[in-house]
Amino acid sequence: MVKQRDIAENLADFTQPYGLNFKIDAYGWLEALANKQVRGKTGQIVLVTSDTPLKASRGEGKTTAVIALTDALRARGIDAAAVLRQPSMGITAAGSKGGASGGGVSSLEQVNLTDWGLYGEMAKIETAQNLIVSRAEKMHDEEPDRLATILMPRVSELPSRSLRHILVDHQINKETGTRGDLEEKTVITPASELMQIVVLSNSRAEMAERIAHMIVGQSSTGKAILASEVVDIDRIMTVLGDALNPVLTRSRQGSPVYIHAGPFGNVSLGLPSISVMKLAQSLHDVVIIEAGYGADAGAEKWIDLATPFYKAPWPTCCVVVSRASTWNNEELGWRYDFNIQRMEKVGLPAFPLLNLWSGEDDETEQLRTRARERGLREPLIGNLYRDGGEALAPQLDGLLEFLKSARAHGPAHAPSADEVATMDTHRSVEQRLYTIIEQALGVPASRVIARQDYQPSLLAARKLVESAGMNFDEFAICPIKSPSVITDNDEADADERTVTLKMTSVHAGAKILQIHVTTSLTTSMPKIV
Repeated sequence: MVKQRDIAENLADFTQPYGLNFKIDAYGWLEALANKQVRGKTGQIVLVTSDTPLKASRGEGKTTAVIALTDALRARGIDAAAVLRQPSMGITAAGSKGGASGGGVSSLEQVNLTDWGLYGEMAKIETAQNLIVSRAEKMHDEEPDRLATILMPRVSELPSRSLRHILVDHQINKETGTRGDLEEKTVITPASELMQIVVLSNSRAEMAERIAHMIVGQSSTGKAILASEVVDIDRIMTVLGDALNPVLTRSRQGSPVYIHAGPFGNVSLGLPSISVMKLAQSLHDVVIIEAGYGADAGAEKWIDLATPFYKAPWPTCCVVVSRASTWNNEELGWRYDFNIQRMEKVGLPAFPLLNLWSGEDDETEQLRTRARERGLREPLIGNLYRDGGEALAPQLDGLLEFLKSARAHGPAHAPSADEVATMDTHRSVEQRLYTIIEQALGVPASRVIARQDYQPSLLAARKLVESAGMNFDEFAICPIKSPSVITDNDEADADERTVTLKMTSVHAGAKILQIHVTTSLTTSMPKIV
């Protein structure tokens, strides 16, 4: 055990300059912690999620709230830090939604470095997955029976809609006289399987093992072909390089901010990497972490997927952000209370945070009264874009008292499978899926609608996974839907809301089943393409 040096000095051995910021070897640091070569803290995690936003292209201000809350805690003398996801350049930097770097005084010191993908993760993940696909194409050319169909999509940060489904090798085989059409597709980088693997891996060795088990395609007999069969995995790890290392930067007020991997809860996981969560937790007393889109998306995936399957730390509590206009919407106002209650039911005390926009300051007392009438905890309220942490710092007594009390009882632990049925891995995929829909989306099994293509895709996914020698029922479930809805029609009466199951896809390396739910648009492509 290193006793002579403090945490900051020890961390310096794992840190290198990266332009204006720093890259940290999180895996090396966590291994050193496990081997007691360095010492660290066990910080409390506060999960920031949000109300389900009114529009897919605009959130409620989670990143702004994360930064403001971190600045406010540090103003109150708490050793706090923020953990954010790396934004996707096609959607955030192009202005289709917020920049995912906060806003106003509650933003990062170098916003453009984050918004424009200049930390390198996105580009290297894109290159690495495309290299695997390229090697699969070569195998298909040389051994078409061994690899008859390519299932792994190519990846692009700025994909054209025309590349969603394409035919390649449009030529006549001179020997057989047949045309060599090969179906492929392209997905946005944060929705890629390799991004999920980077998010979920706890070590480089685990990541390499997961990459090796990515399914790239099928043989002519339907057997899954793995990435390890078409490419040297060490080469893929080399391509990823320092994309595996999180970035340390600062807020405009000087608070430490760690950024790595993600984002987008509707198309992927909506979480930063587990390694950066654990890194920050070992360095600070309180860590504010963001979960993608609403509590029904990113935060729900923490509950169903990140903690039970991938050993992500369980939060001490959560903060649920909403804009006043969303909360006051007559037809959709129920969603905030529903999201709050979902967090409370799994043992995550939920503190409301109402993010005011320009011209809404006079609504503060009305919002507080409404929160009391609805049985919510005392809300944190402020114009975070304009006032940032200054607005929140005087309001933190209740949250600080809770954190102090929780700290006295030791680290927060995830509830058992008996308390959260979605976490019970002894139940089948179908059983867990219906439980997630009932508990996270509020729709019982009797009102779940299976579209015609759902069952065939589920059966095909099972056969594909089992042909690779893996247990289908051990996979985590990742519902995919529009970020702006919870059910097929959120404006319907509570006893009439439905959820439609559409199709299933497999990410075997990440051990995730992506199941498309609701009739709404699933994935909005960047507006600039």
